[in-house]
Amino acid sequence: MTHSPPPRRHATEQHKLDAALTTLFEQYIRFNQVLGLKFVGTGPSGPTVRFEMRPDLVGHQLSGRLHGGVISATLDAMGGLALMWAIGEKHADETAAHVMQRLAKLGTIDLRVDYLRPGLGKHFTASAEVLRLGGRVGTTQMRLVNDDGTLIATAAAAYVVS
Repeated sequence: MTHSPPPRRHATEQHKLDAALTTLFEQYIRFNQVLGLKFVGTGPSGPTVRFEMRPDLVGHQLSGRLHGGVISATLDAMGGLALMWAIGEKHADETAAHVMQRLAKLGTIDLRVDYLRPGLGKHFTASAEVLRLGGRVGTTQMRLVNDDGTLIATAAAAYVVS
């Protein structure tokens, strides 16, 4: 006996979910505003965000490189965003409002960051891939590159998802 997949939400409802996730990430999570994180799109492995280098994000005044805390916070936010999108896909038969309710308990359990190169650049792009989305825990891998495409840092994280 084969089971057919549950019906996917209508395109209009998907647009509502995409807009709600973007608004949550860019506006309601206030620290993401401080960092200047902007959602730029989704690809085969998940969403990406971008932010511009600014003087208030510098961690080393002599070299002008990005503060390590900014790198860590960005990668953590990126992993959370990737899981938000994955939860939306996992529950593709649910309304946008119901999926958004599922995100209420999302939180970081563990985060490991590897700083590979100095954070130098005009802007930075972060991406993430969901490795596993279980019933209670999700795991991700994240990357941060500069405007030249140079890999600045990677991270791996675990999040509570329910």
